[in-house]
Amino acid sequence: MQFQFHNHNKVAEVVTDAVIISNGQDVLDLIYNPSLTDVTGIILHQENIIPSFFELHTGIAGDVLQKFVNYRCRLAIVGSFANIESNSLQDFIRESNKGKSVYFAENLTEAVTALA
Repeated sequence: MQFQFHNHNKVAEVVTDAVIISNGQDVLDLIYNPSLTDVTGIILHQENIIPSFFELHTGIAGDVLQKFVNYRCRLAIVGSFANIESNSLQDFIRESNKGKSVYFAENLTEAVTALA
């Protein structure tokens, strides 16, 4: 796993095609990565997160996102969310984007801006 830094090194984009977030422990492993000591925000791509995260009934999204909030690390998830059929997931994304901790972005530029 590699990192691309943005916004004067305060935002780290995870650069990998692998799934690296499957549960809350994976979040802690990421947040406490020595390369991310001074980072205030992390950008993940949709493919970096286990697909069942986006099925809210599994509870994975709640577990994962609560870790980011508890450890005061902002998160932006970059992906294609426009064609989501689940009304509850659409509502979840819309409400998350109104807050300051978790943001769902359509592209990298939007993600960096949200975490700036």
